[in-house]
Amino acid sequence: FVSGRNHKGISGTVLSAKRHVTFYRDPSRRERMLEVKQDRKLMLVKQYFTVLDAEGRPIGLFTKNTFSDILRKRWVCSGPQGQIVCVAKEEFWHALLSRTLGKLFPMNFFFYRGDSEDPIGQFSRRFTLLDRYVLDLSGDRSRAVDRRLALALGVMLDTGESR
Repeated sequence: FVSGRNHKGISGTVLSAKRHVTFYRDPSRRERMLEVKQDRKLMLVKQYFTVLDAEGRPIGLFTKNTFSDILRKRWVCSGPQGQIVCVAKEEFWHALLSRTLGKLFPMNFFFYRGDSEDPIGQFSRRFTLLDRYVLDLSGDRSRAVDRRLALALGVMLDTGESR
């Protein structure tokens, strides 16, 4: 179960609280599993989000560069020591079509190992009446990517891209 705040627009960002997303293990929302916290409220170039485990310890960091997103959306997931764990990039064809025709197609992201072009999976939205997503990390056989980070990144890809 996921709970969060998401505000759109510069004026909304200035007046609103930071964006936080909390993951719970149960519907009663008593047992926290993860939390993603926006580090700074207004960042024009880069956005930073810290991922915390159930005890509040950092397990990762997400960064997003707003300028490079003009061409193709990209999120970097780093581990607690700052090493790049994976990078999620928007599909090239989707980036091209959405910038010319608008957001007619569901956004899909490919996950790459570290900062390489070695694909390990993808996060995709299915065509259904309700939002349905598939997070496939079958290419990460060594399980180098913490599944909690991958889950949190999937939610940020959805909410952080104004879906």
